[in-house]
Amino acid sequence: MKQTLDKFFYPRSVAVVGATDKAEKIGHAVLRNLLSGAYTGAVYPVNPKYKKVQGVKCYSRLTGLPEAPDLVVFALPAPFIPALMQDCKKIGSECAVVLSAGFKEVGPEGEQLFRDLRNAASANGVRLIGPNCLGLLTPSIGLNATFAPTMPPAGRVAFISQSGAMGSAVLDWAADKNVGFSHFVSIGGMADIGFDHLIDYFGSDSRTACILIYMESLTDARRFMSAARAFARTKPIVVLKAGASQQGARAALSHTGAMAGNDAVYDAAFRRAGIIRVQTIQQLFDCTQALATQPLPAGNRLAIVTNAGGPAILATDALELRGGTLATLSPDTMAVLDKVLSPAWSRGNPVDILGDGSAEQFRAALHACLYDPGVDAVLVILTAQSVTDAEAVAHAVVAESKAVHSKPVYASWMGLQTVKSGRAILEAGKVPWYPFPERAVVTFMHNVRYRENLNLLYETPPDLPIELSDINRTGARVVVDIVRKSGRVHFEEAEAKRLLACYGIPVNATYLAKTEDEAAAIARSLGCAVAMKIESPDIWHKSDVHGVRLGIETEFGTRQVFRFLMENVRKKRPDARITGVTLEKMVDTQHELLIGAVKDPTFGPVVVFGLGGVATEIWQDRAIGLPPLNLALARHLVEGTRIARLLRGFRHLPAVPLEQLQNVLVRFAYLLMDFPDISEIDINPFAMNADGGIALDAAVTLESTPSLQRDPYEHLSIQPYPTQWIKTVQHKGTSILLRPIRPEDEPLEAELVEKTSRESLYFRFFGFTPGIDHKILARFTQIDYDREMAIVAVIEENGKPQIIGVVRIVGDAWREACEYAILVADNWHGKGVGSLLTDYIIEIARAQGYRKISATFLKNNGAMRRLFERKGFVIRAGADGADAAEMGL
Repeated sequence: MKQTLDKFFYPRSVAVVGATDKAEKIGHAVLRNLLSGAYTGAVYPVNPKYKKVQGVKCYSRLTGLPEAPDLVVFALPAPFIPALMQDCKKIGSECAVVLSAGFKEVGPEGEQLFRDLRNAASANGVRLIGPNCLGLLTPSIGLNATFAPTMPPAGRVAFISQSGAMGSAVLDWAADKNVGFSHFVSIGGMADIGFDHLIDYFGSDSRTACILIYMESLTDARRFMSAARAFARTKPIVVLKAGASQQGARAALSHTGAMAGNDAVYDAAFRRAGIIRVQTIQQLFDCTQALATQPLPAGNRLAIVTNAGGPAILATDALELRGGTLATLSPDTMAVLDKVLSPAWSRGNPVDILGDGSAEQFRAALHACLYDPGVDAVLVILTAQSVTDAEAVAHAVVAESKAVHSKPVYASWMGLQTVKSGRAILEAGKVPWYPFPERAVVTFMHNVRYRENLNLLYETPPDLPIELSDINRTGARVVVDIVRKSGRVHFEEAEAKRLLACYGIPVNATYLAKTEDEAAAIARSLGCAVAMKIESPDIWHKSDVHGVRLGIETEFGTRQVFRFLMENVRKKRPDARITGVTLEKMVDTQHELLIGAVKDPTFGPVVVFGLGGVATEIWQDRAIGLPPLNLALARHLVEGTRIARLLRGFRHLPAVPLEQLQNVLVRFAYLLMDFPDISEIDINPFAMNADGGIALDAAVTLESTPSLQRDPYEHLSIQPYPTQWIKTVQHKGTSILLRPIRPEDEPLEAELVEKTSRESLYFRFFGFTPGIDHKILARFTQIDYDREMAIVAVIEENGKPQIIGVVRIVGDAWREACEYAILVADNWHGKGVGSLLTDYIIEIARAQGYRKISATFLKNNGAMRRLFERKGFVIRAGADGADAAEMGL
């Protein structure tokens, strides 16, 4: 696939089907751009109406060209294009860009034409970009296969735009601002090539340092998430997602559905993938400029150095509004500032050096703040004043920024003509500048969030206190089948609680009474105050029909409430089927929480956690996460809410056992993973106090038709832990557990590395390694099972697990080839563990559809050479002291 995409962006020749001399036509503009730029490849106009177009020989058909062009650009009416895919096949052209509109955006006929185009391209082996797109360009080779009027300079930013019109406007803006691109591509209707293919391509491209995306919709969330997670650690991905105005929200039955609009789910998905989300085009490029020129901030503590108080106040307001913190300056920093600034300076942060502040005072204040351990970044604000030398201050800021490379510096040079030359100095010195301080703060906070997302990607989760072996999936399936066989999609409360209990989620037992006498008998048997609730498959929110009564303590009260609930609900909802009244023990409730799920149309099931109770939709205190969850992700989900402060303990309120809550969230995510039929779940409230938590009410709804998916996890946007590759083998008298690696394995992986000899590490990593730190270990243990696999061999020693070997394959994004690597503990060398692991990883590679497995090893690594020879690899001599081994699968 990479070779195919190379033909799109680095074609040796291009054909334009629909080229014309009519200046108002797209075919004229794209041919003009190809011919008038610096592109040196052959350009072939194709149009049966012309002998020459724009002075170049024109061909009547693709099949009449003197060679197969690497790239074919179609700029003719949509109905003619599907049939021309056969011509592409006949001449051997594999890549096509369809600029033409008139497909699915115009209605049912266009949708059929879209399907015809996609099917014709697939049948003839043609990969497509488009239709209804602007085209693509690669400035470094002068390729402009678009109908945009401008060509931006070459740079290190790749830009993917779903909108052609937006792309054209951005290209025009970029050319004026001298913003350079490694590549630009407009993907339009995405009949074939989409975001995931291009993220994989640009992520692997050494000419690209940052990927920008303008997105309107997403069709394959799982592939997108996999691609983004693969590269977000090393290349920033900045997304401007349109459609944030609740376009994806729907009228939902549950509190969860009402609170988890589609745009909020996009936010959660982007955070999980390590993506930076911005809200405007300006922010898109502001963020990119800062990422390209300054280090990421370690935290959200900002210091402000200014010569005017007003702009600093605006910056402070913007900072606090977005969750940032005004840094508290240390006593040492304050003492330094007292020495170098005027006696009337602000004596705090913001550091106001006053309107007559000199360039040296700006420099000294910036220097002091940068070296303060409580400061993560500094914003320098300069306003144009008659005594201010904007150029000298800019030089001072650039010098200090270069001297301290670990903390970012942002600048706001406010004004126009009087600060213009200072801005040029800042830009040349790679200090990002902004005309207003609020823009600088917004950029800083985007970078803070990116750092937080990266930290989450690298975080090692604690191991679960139990391996969740107590989950009763068979019992849960029985509950779901009972509901299905009854012709219902809504669970009764008792059924919903039984389902949750199968996953180890604590529930308050519910008892159904169909008569007044049954209710009285249940209350007597419980022997305490009870809660009574109407039970009906047609009523989701019982409080809306006054269907809940709490704290009933007597038999007389129980009978009276039973009659009231039955009669009152029949009046309010005469259409509802009423099963009876449920009774359960009253529970001491310190906090009412919401744990819910909804099946998003793009990303599949999502977990919603937040403040519960009847007013949950009013308070809107919620956080959203994507399954699967581990304990670290569950902790971050809880911490993303305002209620988290109360849960940790506040004033007279004791703390709740957060570890239990996190465990419940992980179990809840397992439930969503195992049952793709679930449409919505509400646990509201999940009551918590200092002793623990329990589900007091629960509602579950299934999709109207059972899931027919073949892959059990097809409904998820992130591949969960692949339990199918867990097995125990007896090897020479030792029981060895073979299983995929987990993020929780980092301590065991570190122990393996620590106990491995320098020689073994030399062979594995092609050099003596001074030490493998947390980031490297996190990269080894936190993998995307969709595109790589690592199998660890685990034994029990003195009652503790020990990893004695690990083998891995890292595949390309298109499942064509994978690269193999292995490390075995020194004391297990020569005992067949390497052979055992290699056989298993080859089996997995075949099952995952790879066609080739390869490895590189040092020439003097005799053990690996012998292993490869025994397994049937073909060994080829290489350069630089290394050989290559390869085997077809």
